This record gives sequence, C-alpha cells and structure tokens, in this order.
Amino acid sequence: MKKFGVLFLVLLLTLGLTLSACGSKQAEQTNSNQNQEQKQEQKQKIVVASDTSYAPFEFQDPSTGKYVGFDMDLIQAIGEAVGLEVEIKSMNFDGVLTSVQSGTVDAAISAISITDKRKEVMNFSEPYYDSGLAIVVKADNNTIKGIDDLKGKKVAVQIATTGADYANELKAKGIVKEVKTFNTLPDALMELRNNGVDAVINDWPVNAYYIKQSFSDLKMVGDKLTGESYGIAVPKSKPEILAKINEGLKKVKESGKYAEIYEKWFGEKPKN
Repeated sequence: MKKFGVLFLVLLLTLGLTLSACGSKQAEQTNSNQNQEQKQEQKQKIVVASDTSYAPFEFQDPSTGKYVGFDMDLIQAIGEAVGLEVEIKSMNFDGVLTSVQSGTVDAAISAISITDKRKEVMNFSEPYYDSGLAIVVKADNNTIKGIDDLKGKKVAVQIATTGADYANELKAKGIVKEVKTFNTLPDALMELRNNGVDAVINDWPVNAYYIKQSFSDLKMVGDKLTGESYGIAVPKSKPEILAKINEGLKKVKESGKYAEIYEKWFGEKPKN
C-alpha cells in the first residue's frame, strides 16, 4: 500500500508539472499572437499636405468639418492598401509645394500637375488623373472664346498653379495685359464675378465643379489649353514613401476601388 501511495503521488506531481508546462506554452503562444496583432495594428503614419479648397478633389465638408473629395478618398484607400495611417495637413497650394520640396511633410495630394519643373525638386507617383487647363468667363460674355481673345485682358489665377504659369507665359508674349493671383480658386472666380478681371485660367474639372455648385453665372469656353496629369508628390528624401504610395495606388486600381471613388465624385467610370 505504501508503494502504491508513493507511485500515486509521483503520478500526480508529473501530471501537475505537465499541465503547468502546457499552460505556460499556451500563455506564451497567446502573448505571441497578441504581439503580432499589435504589430499589425501599428501602421506607419504619414503626414500628407493638401490645399483643401479645391473641390471636388479636396474640400472641407461644412456639416462635419472633415476633409472630403476625390483625392481625400484616394489617399485614404492607398493608405489602407499598404498599411499607412494618413494624416491630412491643410495649407495653401504654394505651401503644399514648398512643404514637399523642404521635406517637412511625407507627401502631398492636391490635384498637383506633374511638370518637368516640379520634378526637379520633388518626386511624383504614377499619374492618377488626366486633366488640363481651361478658360472661365462670365456667362453673358460672348467675345472671349479662346486664347486669341485674351489680348489686352486681365486674367485671375490661383497662386503657384500651372494655370498661373500659363497665364504668365501669355503675359510675357504680350497677349494678356495683367495676371492677378489669389490664394484659392473661389477667390479668383469671385474676382471675375465682380468684374475685377475678364477671365480665369484653371484646371477644367475644378472649374466645372465650382460653376455647377456656386458660380452658375460663369462658364468655360474653348478647348482644353493643355493636357496634364495629376500625381502624388513626395520629397526626394523619402523614396520609401514613394514606393509605398505607388504600391498602394496599383492595388487600389487593381481592386476596383479607384473606379468606385472616381464614379462617386465624377458621376462616370474612368476612361482607362
């Protein structure tokens, strides 16, 4: 009986040690899984500059205060596709370009046209939207129908845009008499409405949006003046961010998310 009792105690001790070891392993496995989940949840945060007064690409929803628009949806979708947490930093357009050039932000999305001049001081993602410049005049103006009709006229533009560059080139050629610059496109359109200028030169899709929403007394005339493509700008010092954004843009297009966002804001499917 004594031997049996000793053997029974040994078996109990062995079983206890085994159960303890299993419990320890299970706890270690649980902690390991939790750590992996936490690592997956810890996304890399990037600060993205944008001029949030450029509807329908980026603007502030007056009812919620949130930044919305085609660009806003797109950059968030790109972030989700590659594990980036996106923080939008609002500023004037000239500040957007300066911040990218200086590297004080990680990227910028703000209907930024890809140009050779800009590519000298910043990098760009693959193009994500095809645009171009157009002329806006008052709806009752039947004399300005194209570039030639801007001879001796005053033109308003948004500062630091390709529209401003184009207007200044026309001035240098002796076509446009004066170029007035404004911080935002609505300010430039308001100057036209108030007869301070004869025309506005700016990106056609943005012109079309503002005319439809708030400036029905204005109209676009003539053909597109240029063919331009928008890209997401990234400081030259941050090639790893550029690679992530291009990867995300590719995934968003392949998944059909890009087409969904495009149709949401422009009412049609993308042409390519």
